[in-house]
Amino acid sequence: MINIKERVLKEADHILKTKETIRETASKFKVSKSTVHKDVQERLKNINIELHQKIDPILREHFDNKHIKGGASTKEKYNK
Repeated sequence: MINIKERVLKEADHILKTKETIRETASKFKVSKSTVHKDVQERLKNINIELHQKIDPILREHFDNKHIKGGASTKEKYNK
């Protein structure tokens, strides 16, 4: 079993390297998206603040663009 600190660092490193979303990262690590969110937003600050500062802009970009992605999905759904 992987410990929490190790999981948090692996998730953060993965997001930094791949720029994947929290949902995609959760799927890859087989945990819930709530777990990944808490890991990278709260726990990471206490473990490695520099790493948190590096991935924070990626997470903000995903947050800022999620309405666009959702709108495109809805449009595609109703165009079929």
